[in-house]
Amino acid sequence: MPSNDFYINNLIRLALSEDIGSCDLTSEALIEDKLTGDAVIFAKQSGIIAGVEVAKLVFLKVDPKIRMKTLKREGEKVARGERVVLIRGKVKSILQAERTALNFLQRLSGIATLTAKYVEELKGTGTKILDTRKTTPGMRILEKYAVKIGGGTNHRMGLYDMILIKENHIKVAGGIGEAIMKARARIKKTKIEVEVSNLREVKETVVSSPDWIMLDNMKIMEMKKAVSVIRSVSPNIKIEASGGVTLKNVRNIALSGVDFISVGALTHSAPALDLSLILIEPRPCIKM
Repeated sequence: MPSNDFYINNLIRLALSEDIGSCDLTSEALIEDKLTGDAVIFAKQSGIIAGVEVAKLVFLKVDPKIRMKTLKREGEKVARGERVVLIRGKVKSILQAERTALNFLQRLSGIATLTAKYVEELKGTGTKILDTRKTTPGMRILEKYAVKIGGGTNHRMGLYDMILIKENHIKVAGGIGEAIMKARARIKKTKIEVEVSNLREVKETVVSSPDWIMLDNMKIMEMKKAVSVIRSVSPNIKIEASGGVTLKNVRNIALSGVDFISVGALTHSAPALDLSLILIEPRPCIKM
């Protein structure tokens, strides 16, 4: 789990606040305060688990006396019907935390599961799968963590850790060469990546020797030519493919010779892994 405790704790507080609000009306109406019991989170489909520790923190934030046992750890495969976490404590507390804990766990496990599918397609190619900044607002650190759990590689965390010159930047700067020159002059010791969309732009970019070139929405044949042009000038420039990537075409893209393939869908379109919580033994009193 990411080490930024302040960020994660605040995110959990916000998520619980929007769900519980002033109180859990249903539990207040139906459940006695002293009623305790056991519950289990289990998988309703197969996938890769990510976010178990975050989910556990949600339960503890609601009630520090809740006890849990992890049955499936981060990055482990889970089959349909398998148990992920056992929970023991006050039934009211378990049910108050249930939805928020599952929201985190299902979302992150879904991202890890989809990432693992892309990584599997690239076996033997030497190409790595990258994530993007197309993340859920406020969830970026956790979603990129889930990409890593699924075997992917994190790219930029934000606008602050790398220069990425895109189409709009090039228009403002007055051209690709001008943009790279200005970036180098103003921001020292920072890697520079440039997004290009055709061979003309590739040739214009490569002469300025950026650290990284992104081939955006290129056809496979054009991509192969672009890789050849870049490699003939410098073997050290990293080459990334982006745009229109699917599980069906990702391997062919990798075989063009690129170092990385970025996939926005990992975080903006990954379906949640179907998980559920069920009470298995409510009873009047158990020792905590």
